[in-house]
Amino acid sequence: MIHWEDEGILLSARPFGENDLIAQVLTKEHGRHAGLVRGGQGRTKRATFEPGNRLHVRWKGRLTEHLGNYDAEVLDNISGRLFDEPGRLAALLSAVAICEQAVPERDDHPVFYEGLLTLMAHLESEFWGEVYVRWELAQLSALGFGIDLSGCAGGGDNDQLAYISPKSGRAVSLAAGEPYRDRLFTLPLFLLGKGNGGSDEIAQGLKISGHFLERHLFHPHDRSLPSVRDRLLENFL
Repeated sequence: MIHWEDEGILLSARPFGENDLIAQVLTKEHGRHAGLVRGGQGRTKRATFEPGNRLHVRWKGRLTEHLGNYDAEVLDNISGRLFDEPGRLAALLSAVAICEQAVPERDDHPVFYEGLLTLMAHLESEFWGEVYVRWELAQLSALGFGIDLSGCAGGGDNDQLAYISPKSGRAVSLAAGEPYRDRLFTLPLFLLGKGNGGSDEIAQGLKISGHFLERHLFHPHDRSLPSVRDRLLENFL
């Protein structure tokens, strides 16, 4: 019998049979890892396995490639604290849904765990919307699909970056992009470290990151962005 213990963040828990759950957990040292929760649909265990909960998990199985079994205790229940904050709760649920799709299964990728933990720590702060946009862009970068804000793709003035190409993900200056502005994304200034983003800028940031998430992570698998992310965007429109 193989067993290990770790800390993790619950990404999803789906019914299996009449009484059990299959839980997907983003762990600190074992990557995204699934396991069967026996009796998980019961009231006591179901409260433990709520998406976004930070857990101490124990996994055991006969072989490493088996589904195995999970048991867990809650370390932090952020979803409970965000219950009356629909925008912030949508951000949490959107993030865990994206991680379930994006993070490689059973590979040690602590950058994804630490990134999600950092996002969760900021969801109760004033500038949570900006942090969320930056988190999505960081996930894309970690997977090799990051946008490039280092300079103008068209050779223009790097001090006047104003757009992002939906094709290349590279920044474009005001002058170089003006003739094509209808085909480019407007670059939110907070992504350049210029002030704090208002609702319009955060909405634009979500449209940019959503475009590249769909293009690189969801469409190749014939999937769409999770519906909860649409609810998140609606909070800033």
